Amino acid sequence: MSERVQITRDGAVATVELARADKLNAMDGDMFAAIGDAFRALGRDPEVRAIVLAAQGKHFTAGLDLEYAASQFPPVKDPGRAAEARLRHIDWLQDSFNAVEQARVPVVAAVHGACVGAGVDLISACDIRVATQDSFFQIAEVDVAITADLGTLQRLGYLIPQGILRELTYTGRKMSAEEAARIGLVNGLAADRDAALEAATSLARTIAAKSPLAVAGAKRSLNYSRGRPVEEGLRDVALWNAGTLVSADLGAAVQARLAKQTPEFGPLDG
Repeated sequence: MSERVQITRDGAVATVELARADKLNAMDGDMFAAIGDAFRALGRDPEVRAIVLAAQGKHFTAGLDLEYAASQFPPVKDPGRAAEARLRHIDWLQDSFNAVEQARVPVVAAVHGACVGAGVDLISACDIRVATQDSFFQIAEVDVAITADLGTLQRLGYLIPQGILRELTYTGRKMSAEEAARIGLVNGLAADRDAALEAATSLARTIAAKSPLAVAGAKRSLNYSRGRPVEEGLRDVALWNAGTLVSADLGAAVQARLAKQTPEFGPLDG
């Protein structure tokens, strides 16, 4: 457990909260490490079937901690070696958010207040997003002379129209929660942080009640098929089902439906 994130469990649903409220959840090295560690661990946990991502304090996140960012550019003697070190560091930062997308189970984000810069990178790696009515989203890297490099430019175009993504990226303007809902970035709006967290948790509970193997397969197929020809996606999901339809989950689901009962499924690694 890191002081930068707080993890709680309620049955098959895990909640990960950004916990640097005194700094508006600005992301430093410790927070990037904590996010990656949390989602890698929960993504491997056979008892976890859905994850909620939320944040403590006034805002979801103010984005990258600029003091931390400035510390990554000390004086150097060899520009080539310095560039290689920066590349490795960016790879490490990207891996922290890749862990969210690569978790076997769906991740539902509950956004409140500001979601700036790296925060947009983070929620872009989630499966589903809900937000408060007063929240806003900002791809703010251009305002500090950085090209966004942690996933927004690669993932957000599959969630919102390209023209809007490019406008937001080039101008750094704030996008309201209402606009985010209208263009499909968020699945719904809630009155306040508690209501957004409850809505996200309710979605997570609904997901957690389904066959964990079927849900994991669906997430895997959706991620794999993104950016690939339809034929490749179809072949991949055919291979998945050819290997997994013999699972106990199928029998449990069919029997429960015939009996008009709620099915019960074992752990993902059962």
